[in-house]
Amino acid sequence: MAVKSGRVSKSPELLMERTLLKIFGDCPFVIDCYGSDMTADAENKCTYNVFMEYADGGTMRDLIKKSGGCGLLEPQVRKYTGCLLKGLQYIHVRGCVHCDLKPENILLVSNSDGDFVPKIGDFGLAKFAVYKKKSSKEPACQGTAIYLSPEAVLYGNQEKPSDIWALGCVVLEMLTGRWPWDLEAGATLQDLQLLIASKVPTLPGWLSADAKDFLRKCFVRNPSERLEAEKLLNHPFVTRLDGLGEVKVEPLKKQVSAVPSSENCEKAGGSKPGDAEEILPLAVLYPGDSKPVILPTTVCAKPSNFAVTGVA
Repeated sequence: MAVKSGRVSKSPELLMERTLLKIFGDCPFVIDCYGSDMTADAENKCTYNVFMEYADGGTMRDLIKKSGGCGLLEPQVRKYTGCLLKGLQYIHVRGCVHCDLKPENILLVSNSDGDFVPKIGDFGLAKFAVYKKKSSKEPACQGTAIYLSPEAVLYGNQEKPSDIWALGCVVLEMLTGRWPWDLEAGATLQDLQLLIASKVPTLPGWLSADAKDFLRKCFVRNPSERLEAEKLLNHPFVTRLDGLGEVKVEPLKKQVSAVPSSENCEKAGGSKPGDAEEILPLAVLYPGDSKPVILPTTVCAKPSNFAVTGVA
């Protein structure tokens, strides 16, 4: 069992996460929550504890690192993608958006067959979906910059389509063992935002036709035209294994130090590409204008307080 803890006065996101996990409790592709309690120290400071399912296979990030920068076998990725789509479908149908889908937040839990099932975890940044124009009073988007969608970095909009874009980034990373974006040495967070705002991740030529088509559908720049999880579940990349069958994932005996080629992806403030933080949108769309107007941008140089990491 894993325990996620935080001071009650400083961890409203942890309380929200517990609430959401209760809603998602019967989904086999979302990490399970066994309950919660509250403890107090000698100074009467209260700590909120959430008891969660233990991921004995580590995280998807661990598995990608284990590949040594080569990526996972495509049959593995196809199977994992189907599981993650089912998890996202379950989350979205219940009116929620994860907002921080990335390999670190995908946990591998063993099953009775000796295999590992990927489960979506860490709902500290999750929110309920909205179906109206974003208010100017709403905070900047939250999440991990390298997995953010164009609409998130441009306008601060994070709804269900943004989770699909992030899933595409995760799938590409599983297949290649590399970050979804190639940045030059010394690139800043704003450089990354400008890249996301104007381009889509490059797809290696050696990927299968199914993989390329699936990723292109995830990376549709217009969020209203991006396919939902339910429709992507019918894509051949997920439904067709080409006779390759099930692929078992060996347990991770230890965390491997090999890192995908990402040393050149440093962001402002020295934070890592995998860190979650608060990010201000690059642009606003004025009424009547057909193109976004790029504005000066201020970035948050340190990790957001929303990133609760107290897992034991």
